[in-house]
Amino acid sequence: MVNQVEEAFHKEGIEREITCEQAFALAEKYHIPKIEISRYCNQHKIKIRSCQLGCFR
Repeated sequence: MVNQVEEAFHKEGIEREITCEQAFALAEKYHIPKIEISRYCNQHKIKIRSCQLGCFR
């Protein structure tokens, strides 16, 4: 699953940060569970910005 997430991030040009909206769209577009997107961001120190729930700023 990590390779799929890594490939999706690479295709979209995401390296250092991602908005919550982008993360949700990425999960839908590539059929990746949102939790896997979150894990990948945490493991690779990719910041999640503009959280729709206000959890990340």
